[in-house]
Amino acid sequence: MPVFEYKGKTLAGTAVQGELAASNRDELERLLRQNKIMVTSVHKKAAEINIKFGTGVKKIDISRFTRQFATMIGAGLPMVQCLEILSAQTESRELRSIIIKIKEAVQSGSTLSDAMAKHPKIFDQLYTNMVEAGEMGGALDTILVRLAVYREKADALVRKVKGAMVYPAVVMIVATGVTIGMLTFIVPVFANMFGSLGAELPGPTVFILGISNFLQENFLILLLGLAAVITGFVFWVKTESGRAIFDSFLLKVPVMGNLVRKASVARFTRTLGTLLSSGVSIIDAMNVTAKTAGNVVVSNAIKKAVVAIAEGDTITGPLKESGVFPPMVTQMISVGEKTGGLDDMLGKIADFYDEEVDAAVSAMTSLIEPVIIVLMGAVIGGILVAMYLPMFDIIGQI
Repeated sequence: MPVFEYKGKTLAGTAVQGELAASNRDELERLLRQNKIMVTSVHKKAAEINIKFGTGVKKIDISRFTRQFATMIGAGLPMVQCLEILSAQTESRELRSIIIKIKEAVQSGSTLSDAMAKHPKIFDQLYTNMVEAGEMGGALDTILVRLAVYREKADALVRKVKGAMVYPAVVMIVATGVTIGMLTFIVPVFANMFGSLGAELPGPTVFILGISNFLQENFLILLLGLAAVITGFVFWVKTESGRAIFDSFLLKVPVMGNLVRKASVARFTRTLGTLLSSGVSIIDAMNVTAKTAGNVVVSNAIKKAVVAIAEGDTITGPLKESGVFPPMVTQMISVGEKTGGLDDMLGKIADFYDEEVDAAVSAMTSLIEPVIIVLMGAVIGGILVAMYLPMFDIIGQI
């Protein structure tokens, strides 16, 4: 986490300065405001080079920690004791270290939400906002239960979508590997045999031999080119414009777009409903939801809804205009706003779309499997037929 050097003033007008770790400047200013410090200047402190891939903490570990924490708090155990027990029994070393740091911060007088906010890669803004709402409302155990349920369902949704892509990806990789292997190792054997015969080869055979020769002569160049294209694509998707174009494209892809849309709706409604039911204000809840939407198109629609709410309008209009949310969703959200039960309505929509995602995953898998098998059979079968055609001609001549 980056460290910021800041200068500011207390409510009494006393000048203060110091260093504080925060995920970004907005998070830093939020933490300082909670300590009644008005920021006058902030700049990021130069960090030491520290190469580290990921957090080392699995999502399931965080979900398990949340569920156990909720159970202990609900049983009336003191918070520090809960954190001590959890740090001792967690299997993840990284998570154990973070829990110990949170426990020490709480013992020093920090709130649980502030202590967790210092570890944004583990406890994101949604998590800390809900914990803060639970602390302020005196219902931390209830909030943690809701948070545990939310994380478990959100993790299940991610697993469903990823699981739907594993089989097609594996089959495509295997098919590509087999095809390249045939073109680089098996076809050249036939090429040498045909060359010794000196017979005129059929068009399909000449075509396959040409591809095989090209692949053998330029394999390294093609491999480097493919690596360059993949690297360029990854960097492009990480840019703001590239991510917007790619996310918009995903929503328009046949079959896949339907799955992405339903998963986005399920995540949006589940996140917003959980935050609202936990006592987080609508503006803060929408801002957090926009950051965790997972799709730029959905995120932009939510941000427009935030502006509409700030101007006294409803959230239904911007969501409808985005074209991402189905009419049923926007109508149900409109009803929820009018009846004052928006959080309950969002929960019902999320449950419905969780089931829709299951159906979409099954439909996509059942459609992709035969298509991939047919394509794989056509490619490999075409190569084999092209190699055996000259033999049929030779046998015919004999």
